[in-house]
Amino acid sequence: MEQVVELTDLDEMQAALSVAYGKMRIHGGDGRSWMRLRSRRFGPVRFDVIDSSIGFEATSGPQSAYIFGYLDGGRARYRTSGDYQNVLPGHLLLTGQPEFPYSVVAEDPKATLVVVDRAVVDRFAGGVRFTSCTAVSARAAAAWRSTCVHLRDEVLPAFEDEPLVVENATRLLIATTLATFPNVSLVDYGPGQARPHALKRAIAYIESEAEKDITAADIARAARVSLRAIQLAFRRHLDTTPTAYVRRVRLAQAHLDLQRRQGTVTEIAARWGYARPSVFAAHYRSAYGVSPSQTLRSG
Repeated sequence: MEQVVELTDLDEMQAALSVAYGKMRIHGGDGRSWMRLRSRRFGPVRFDVIDSSIGFEATSGPQSAYIFGYLDGGRARYRTSGDYQNVLPGHLLLTGQPEFPYSVVAEDPKATLVVVDRAVVDRFAGGVRFTSCTAVSARAAAAWRSTCVHLRDEVLPAFEDEPLVVENATRLLIATTLATFPNVSLVDYGPGQARPHALKRAIAYIESEAEKDITAADIARAARVSLRAIQLAFRRHLDTTPTAYVRRVRLAQAHLDLQRRQGTVTEIAARWGYARPSVFAAHYRSAYGVSPSQTLRSG
């Protein structure tokens, strides 16, 4: 459900921003101030759009979540952990992250923001630390924003009640974010590589839990090895990745559902994590040599 807040009082703005992004203090404003905050949550991710006519300075303590932002209009100067950035329209930045306070001076900011809990990033990525609050390139920043807008406005509103679609959308968002912001892994890879029995544990876990929201990090924990080790094991013994193997298992389950006529093609595709029936159809035809609709009709 979308929530919209429109404010003109500076104290009310401070309260609203503190609720949304962690406790902060705001100074400034010249009597012409107004702010509109539009928010919508999908599973573990919240998408915000801020439009305002306000000049302010804000300081905040460490956050419990990552706050990624793309400045659409206005300007800002941002500081965190000794890193200073002048932000202009078209620039992307990591506004807030766990363990680090930050301060910002902004003038008439209009921004697209994405708020993701730290635990969610760690679950999908296996643990990371971002080493810079700016994107690796303007092209990467534009691609990140485009991905966010596509997920927020097209994919998730249509499939917000389908857990696997929300899972895959979250994974895509985090993968795009990791490719956009410089970061280092915090995963302890450990010595050696996964042995075949660990791979067997991983496969058994995937096949028994395919209908659930599982990640490569979950698979590694089930196999009792590091994330890097299980990735190497899948590559060495199966010439694939853990997430690709999950997709293979889900596609096989979708094949069974089509044979049993347990829904329409679109319903079955969404059930097994495909937001776009066209993508599902392409993967299905590649695997089975016929279209999903042909299997459904002949089932």
